[in-house]
Amino acid sequence: MHPILGHPRRLAVYVALWLPLGGVLAALLALEGALPWPRAIVVAVPLAVLFGFLSLSAWYVARGLPIGSTGLARVLVTAAFAAMISTAIWLLFSRGWMEAIAAPASRNVTLPFREIAPTLFGFGTLLYLLAIAASYVLAAFQTSRDVERRGLELQVLAREAELRALRAQIDPHFLFNSLQSISALTTADPAAARRMCLLLADFLRETLAVGARDRIPLSSELALAQRFLAVEHVRFGDRLNVMVNADGAEACGVPPLMLQPLVENAVTHGVAHVIEGGTIAISARRHGSLLSIAIENPCDPDRPPGRGAGVGLANVRERLRALFGSEASLHAEETDGRYRVQIEVPVEDGSGISDPRPTVIGPRTTP
Repeated sequence: MHPILGHPRRLAVYVALWLPLGGVLAALLALEGALPWPRAIVVAVPLAVLFGFLSLSAWYVARGLPIGSTGLARVLVTAAFAAMISTAIWLLFSRGWMEAIAAPASRNVTLPFREIAPTLFGFGTLLYLLAIAASYVLAAFQTSRDVERRGLELQVLAREAELRALRAQIDPHFLFNSLQSISALTTADPAAARRMCLLLADFLRETLAVGARDRIPLSSELALAQRFLAVEHVRFGDRLNVMVNADGAEACGVPPLMLQPLVENAVTHGVAHVIEGGTIAISARRHGSLLSIAIENPCDPDRPPGRGAGVGLANVRERLRALFGSEASLHAEETDGRYRVQIEVPVEDGSGISDPRPTVIGPRTTP
């Protein structure tokens, strides 16, 4: 579809631009003495608008012979040929229009037409060549926009694929560690192992419910974290305590399972290696356009070098980068026997985001 014909507003502006050119043509005809001013205006303005429609064909010449893949000589020859053909057709319409105007007065237009024909031909050829040049500029601009749009589409597809890959890494990682925990309990405490299996089944059912969504309220994300900690509480008992403080940010939208790897690391690489256990503190607060979430846990200061957060922390950082770019950040630090991970993401209104509201079973939380 022609970029002008497919848009009524553009077409109206295009026709309006040809009206002054009709005035220019009328001035040429009148100054030559071939026609008086009133008659020159009546002849020239409609013919200029008609030639404007004939010049729309220049777009198809430019699209059919792109300069980048067509020799310059071929482009010039084709443009000149198209200009002459279009102008010749225009001259035929011009003769007919002059005869229609002269018919009521029974005037012969042969002589006046012969006088103005060279002017019309030169005027039409020049305008058609300018129309072809403008069409090449417009085609180059449209091609650039198409390339840019395709590039953005490819970036979106690549980002979605990256997110799916990261999510696929996170979920089996958690399941592997959970099954290890159940395996450890089967001989030491079979009843606890059965209870842990039930809690794990409930947790996995909830993660499947929210995992396909792009965003969930922070309240649901925190509830999922607490459900996971309920599973781990079966294994650790009183060694694992939890404090959660959302500070009024519960409605903010966040990516599902964003906190899961961090909470898992807090247990696996924190509480699990501290003899007396400790408290995992999860806090969230809104600072203007940013949502800040922090997870703190005790850690063993004498742990062997290289025992860290595994792939979980790296996956969360990459997921944030893919979702929010430079607008999100993740910082981790260890101070006085406690490990702290802080996430900052752009605030997204949670209104309209469905809240699955999973039931929390397990350790008591402190608001």
